[in-house]
Amino acid sequence: MSFWGLAQLVISTVIFLLAAIAAKQWGLAPSLGKIVLTLALYTAGNLMMLRLVREFGMSVSFSLSAVIQLVAVNVVALVSSANASMPCRRPASCWPSRRWC
Repeated sequence: MSFWGLAQLVISTVIFLLAAIAAKQWGLAPSLGKIVLTLALYTAGNLMMLRLVREFGMSVSFSLSAVIQLVAVNVVALVSSANASMPCRRPASCWPSRRWC
């Protein structure tokens, strides 16, 4: 796999992560703009993957994409869980559930 092919694979992974973030935001607060952005990002990611499949073969492209996405999702989960594990600065704002904010 060439450097440019690997770069395209990383870019498509970033696009898919951004699309997942946009889909979550649309799910939390639906709007036309958010769903259009989500669909545009998924379309761009899929078009890039089609090009990679044509150039490098389906098994190589999808295998590498799956590994890179798995690592990227775990990094995002670790970063967000580190931020979520911080206790509330104002305990009264967590009342009555006394949960982490």
